Amino acid sequence: METTVDTAAQLGLRPEEFDQIRETLGRNPNFTELAAFSVMWSEHCSYKNSIRWLKTLPRDGGRLLVAAGEENAGLADIGDGLGVVFKIESHNHPSAIEPFQGAATGVGGIHRDIFTMGARPIAALNSLRFGDLSDPKTRHLLRGVVQGIGHYGNCFGVPTVGGEVYFESCYHTNPLVNAMSVGIVELGKTVSATAEGIGNPVFIVGSATGKDGIGGASFASADITEDSAQDLPAVQVGDPFQEKKLLEACLEVIPTGALAGMQDMGAAGIICSTAETSAKGHVGMRIDLEKVPTRQQHMKAWELLLSESQERMLMIVDKGREEDVLRIFAKWDLPCSEIGTVTDDGLLRFYMNGVEEAVIPAESLVLGGGAPVYERAYQEPAYLQAVRDFSPSSVTVPADLKAVATFLASLPNIASKRWIYQQYDSMVGTANATTNHPSDAPVVWVKGTSKGLAMTTDCNSRYVYADPYKGTMIAVFEAARNIVCSGGQPLGVTNCLNFGNPYDPGVYYQFVHAIQGMGEACRLLGTPVTGGNVSFYNQHPEGAVYPTPTIGMVGLLENIQQRMGLAFQSPGDAIYLLGEVTDDISSSEYLHKWHRVEHSPAPYFDPAAALALHQALSSLIRDQLIQSAHDLSEGGLFISLLESAMSGSRGFSASRPSAGPRADAYWFGESQGRVVVSVMPTDVDAFEAAVRHGHLPCLRIGEVTAGALRVDGSDWGDISAWQKHYDEAIGLQMAAL
Repeated sequence: METTVDTAAQLGLRPEEFDQIRETLGRNPNFTELAAFSVMWSEHCSYKNSIRWLKTLPRDGGRLLVAAGEENAGLADIGDGLGVVFKIESHNHPSAIEPFQGAATGVGGIHRDIFTMGARPIAALNSLRFGDLSDPKTRHLLRGVVQGIGHYGNCFGVPTVGGEVYFESCYHTNPLVNAMSVGIVELGKTVSATAEGIGNPVFIVGSATGKDGIGGASFASADITEDSAQDLPAVQVGDPFQEKKLLEACLEVIPTGALAGMQDMGAAGIICSTAETSAKGHVGMRIDLEKVPTRQQHMKAWELLLSESQERMLMIVDKGREEDVLRIFAKWDLPCSEIGTVTDDGLLRFYMNGVEEAVIPAESLVLGGGAPVYERAYQEPAYLQAVRDFSPSSVTVPADLKAVATFLASLPNIASKRWIYQQYDSMVGTANATTNHPSDAPVVWVKGTSKGLAMTTDCNSRYVYADPYKGTMIAVFEAARNIVCSGGQPLGVTNCLNFGNPYDPGVYYQFVHAIQGMGEACRLLGTPVTGGNVSFYNQHPEGAVYPTPTIGMVGLLENIQQRMGLAFQSPGDAIYLLGEVTDDISSSEYLHKWHRVEHSPAPYFDPAAALALHQALSSLIRDQLIQSAHDLSEGGLFISLLESAMSGSRGFSASRPSAGPRADAYWFGESQGRVVVSVMPTDVDAFEAAVRHGHLPCLRIGEVTAGALRVDGSDWGDISAWQKHYDEAIGLQMAAL
């Protein structure tokens, strides 16, 4: 069929992009070619509205072994001839339409990014956002997403060790489902996503190809509406058992040396994997599409190219080694078909039964090649004036602080996520070192060594909404603080940048300033950005979701025996608050949910002081001067004390200093850069001397008890009652009809 600018518009391409395609090809594209450009030039694949700013992030240095964007995931040296491979990505739009499969295939896809580099996944994390939990739709989405994550991860055999979940009304229509995977690889045994060797055969391996997921990349580059259910064919269908076999087959093939390159077939399927590997190797390919194993009859060329069927890989095999690959995949009972060859002309030529269906220069399709790059206009959103107008003096300190504390402990953003994580297998593989000894960041043992890896996902999106620059810096420092509190040293960052429509100047302002804040924080911490994912078009009927630049971070413990937990240990241990005490209540759960204040600044944050805290805390852990460490986040000091008490089945007695800040700020404010630690009585003098030496703000606020809670001299009951209240809050709401 003859394609026109209207055809292009129906495929999500702009008129100027259609003109650029015609200029690139020197002719009018046919429908198959235009469909290929539509997915490859979608925001999801090309980053056309974000790459200009992503390039400003620190992308190498430290222990990183590959710069951001060079491979499917980040790779850092952890010593002993080993590397850690890690990445986070989104599956937001599919999860909004079909939560089970959307979340499940998000988990499958991120694990493939890890093992396509030759690494074995050892841990999974996630970062989730939903609407108001009292809404039946939210409960439906939450139930489906959690079941999807649990089903795929549990069957695939990789433990889900951590994550975060938030509930805010702006995510009602468009939930966020971000999945992270961490793997281990022997250095020197990684595989590159590059096509090399003219005449080398090209194989497709793994599951057969169907029509599921066609157009998924374009679907992920458009606004979600209440009518998006009609786009259900864009949601992929996953098979974790097939992926488990694919993992083992790939990791068995790699040591044979038969592979010249390998690439996961994720977004945009065959067209994406052939284009990216060819462009990276400065080669072309001839592909015979009728040789692709299919599970549906009479699939058209463009359907085969764009299908996002799961559990598939593209392999470039050294000529003469074909039988080695075929034999291994036959052993694992997986389809393995030679579908083409590497050519020297830089063109992707696709044939169906001998008929030429498309001819496209490989580099014209990809990021950094011919794909368009835009810099959108941006301006400060109007709501930020309301943020600046907030005055804490307008907020009255409640008379009944226990009532506030009880309210906060049952908020979905603060309460135990037990209802969620008990559906995940966190123990498979037996390397999770924190299942029964919780810490701020889960720690996973690197088998065969004394090392551990601490990992986390973090972002308080309300902070970013209030101040995109500062709020994103806080997210990066929060991730680092969680790793340091667990005994680790941060290595690097992977990010999942969830924002609204980039053509909205206010949204683009949020994005630009978030990137700038992230870059500044990562430079201060020495944690380069290894890569990640941009997800635009996350909208609800009234506008965009909160800007949510989720930070995935991995840290190293040289000796896993040095890991630090958050649980209070023994009655009589002294409790200290490290970090600056302020009058700040801005953007806290207390202010937002108790007082229902929508607009207030991001909380107090001093990056230099936060860095000093990290350094001092690492020394205290190394010198074994503290028994526990837990950072302050949502809910402030009281919730941090409560969580440390519950984790150790202990209580606490704590008081506000007589000359201290306002009571609500002291107990519930969320000023950043603070940690609660507990210290044995015999170590108090040495601890206080070390803190003085480090010039670190430090306040002794109380002591650990056997189970009672006393706050400012008042009896607040026993820890068991608070534990029940905290543990059951989400489960009770999920049980509601």
